[in-house]
Amino acid sequence: MNQPLFQPSRRSDVAPFIAMDVLAEAARLEAQGRKIIHMEVGQPSASAPKAALDMARKALDHGRLGYTEALGIRPLRAALAAHYRTTYGVDVPVERIVATTGSSAGFNLAFLAAFDPGDRIVLTAPGYPAYRNILKALGLVAVEIEVGEETRWSLTPAHLEEAQKEGPVKGVLVASPANPTGTMMTADALEDLIRYCDEAGIWFISDEIYHGLCYDGEEKTALETSQNVIIVNSFSKYYCMTGWRIGWMVLPEAMIRRAEILQQNLFISAPTLSQIAASVALGERDYAEEQKARYAHNRHLLGQGLRELGFELPRDGDGAFYAYAGIGQFSNDAMDFCLTMLDQAGVAATPGIDFDRTNGNGFVRFSYAGKSETVENALERMRDFLRAGG
Repeated sequence: MNQPLFQPSRRSDVAPFIAMDVLAEAARLEAQGRKIIHMEVGQPSASAPKAALDMARKALDHGRLGYTEALGIRPLRAALAAHYRTTYGVDVPVERIVATTGSSAGFNLAFLAAFDPGDRIVLTAPGYPAYRNILKALGLVAVEIEVGEETRWSLTPAHLEEAQKEGPVKGVLVASPANPTGTMMTADALEDLIRYCDEAGIWFISDEIYHGLCYDGEEKTALETSQNVIIVNSFSKYYCMTGWRIGWMVLPEAMIRRAEILQQNLFISAPTLSQIAASVALGERDYAEEQKARYAHNRHLLGQGLRELGFELPRDGDGAFYAYAGIGQFSNDAMDFCLTMLDQAGVAATPGIDFDRTNGNGFVRFSYAGKSETVENALERMRDFLRAGG
């Protein structure tokens, strides 16, 4: 009797998140006793704020941690509403805020609530790879537009007009500050793009996960321009809570109930302990600013060091904690360059092909979210590696 042929679904055939593959290889080398410097993932080396840790311990001592309502606990959502008033001068009703299992769940909810299979969503290349991979898994079409220094690595209305010649565009996803370039759109450029989307009936999704981590320029939330936008944010970066898997969304009124029902069915609710800790973390901005000051130092240290080594980095990023550096002097194969550097120098970085499938082989992304001595050690190891011919 013939056995049935079991095959994975076509929708699951998405590209890997290469940064995580590099992390896995680095972990394998560490298990062999190697000392690896981690610059491949955007993960602060500091812990969550002490007040958040203390609140989490208190909640654990209390005993039972059950489900919360799908939209999240009221204290967290109220604290987030206050955050928008004090930080941006924007009034956001608590009812429009959803606590999510990190920004990753936020993107899943946003894509499912806003789009139908086959819809076209515009992204930048380079850009965060999980955007396009999630879109593909959901049956949506990622329209990647190559951007560069001439537009500060940002989308413009002209880009969208060109994309619409090839078919209707239903959504645009923008991160500012951006991953991997660290570029932040100017206030005028962001406003122009949002207004274009409003007038064209295009959903504007604003990834604001790196808000708070701005060194040059002025941060603007998309909510300052329109109430039709979808905001996705997280406690992972500015508040140093990556492993807590806690984020949030701000949604237009018409989308709230849809997102709530999706959350009920997909995730039930964000992790209760993380919600409790995050509601306290929002008040720990002094601690977050201390970490930001360290990133600012690392930004200068790494940027100067990479340029001295021969990497192409015309300017340091405006925000986030990444350097997206050209490797044209050393290689035209970013994956090979990164794997060789990991093996020979013990420095883990992410190949640009993860962020840009067309031109990414000429770039490598370094994260400077770690300690300053980590950056110094990495530069020294890379200097020896490059002198030896890579």
